[in-house]
Amino acid sequence: MMRTSSIGNERVKATKTFRRAVRVSVPISPVDNLVRKLVAHATHVADSGPGGDDKSRKVLFDAECDGMRCLVVREPKTTEARVSCTPREREIARMVAKGYPNKTIAGVLEISSWTVGTHLRHMFAKLHVSSRAAMVAKMIDAGLIERKIDD
Repeated sequence: MMRTSSIGNERVKATKTFRRAVRVSVPISPVDNLVRKLVAHATHVADSGPGGDDKSRKVLFDAECDGMRCLVVREPKTTEARVSCTPREREIARMVAKGYPNKTIAGVLEISSWTVGTHLRHMFAKLHVSSRAAMVAKMIDAGLIERKIDD
């Protein structure tokens, strides 16, 4: 048994109105045709309910038009937010990974050791860590610094 709702009925009416309004005597461009297919399929997918579990990729739409492939994919939800660090923070993290103390980092970068400490506190907050080792490990995992550190 299929339940209907006022929202579902309005969507069907809007789709029919859209289809009637689009009927013109001008030839349809391939892009317009692709957009129409995408809208029709997206409406169908939205009406069919949830799209599976959140742990797998799901192809919602796959079409080829004039040699151009259009692929719409539902990606799994990520639990962790992406971390972004400034170039200066990445440079300091690379030096921390090499084992340099704050004074050495400050001397090389020609900034005060207080500024190095401030950068480290900002990175600790962004990464939700409380130690230099944990910071380096998280930045390596996130791909912000390289695993192999050469002098």
